[in-house]
Amino acid sequence: MKKFIFLFFTFLCTSLAFSEESLPSGYRNIKLGMTLDEVKDALKKDYQFGYRGERDVSLMPDHQKILIETDTSRTAPSSFLDKCWFQFYEDKLYIITINVKPTRMDHYSIFSTLSKKYGNPGNINPQKSEWSNDSVIMTLERPLTLKYTDKKVYEKLMEESLVQNTAQEMSAQAFLEGL
Repeated sequence: MKKFIFLFFTFLCTSLAFSEESLPSGYRNIKLGMTLDEVKDALKKDYQFGYRGERDVSLMPDHQKILIETDTSRTAPSSFLDKCWFQFYEDKLYIITINVKPTRMDHYSIFSTLSKKYGNPGNINPQKSEWSNDSVIMTLERPLTLKYTDKKVYEKLMEESLVQNTAQEMSAQAFLEGL
């Protein structure tokens, strides 16, 4: 009996670890870490995203960040996808945001499928469910958004933003002290 319990827990831990390690790094042929040109080429080949070419690409105020926004309403009305965003940092894709058409799919079906494939989410609340491993954060947000984030780039950007806020706070404090 002890041997059976030990084997059961070993199997359970192994399957949970495997499911966390096997998180996808993107959707279809679009993967985190791809260059801007690689993503453009992949989008051109996949009508499901509704990519229209260069007009969908824009430079964000921070010149190291580029954004591609696609919309399937005119170019791929039968797609399950609605609007999608692909965010780049230092020419590498680090966030994929996919809005799914609620007329074609529901939150429960996606949540159930993700839970079966990757195990229960590590973080869940009424707004979102989140799965993560060392390299990817995958979230299912309400009403119906699926997001893939490069965890290392995201953490790096968060650290940089905290440093900037601290510098701003120090400047504000120095100003107030000078009054």
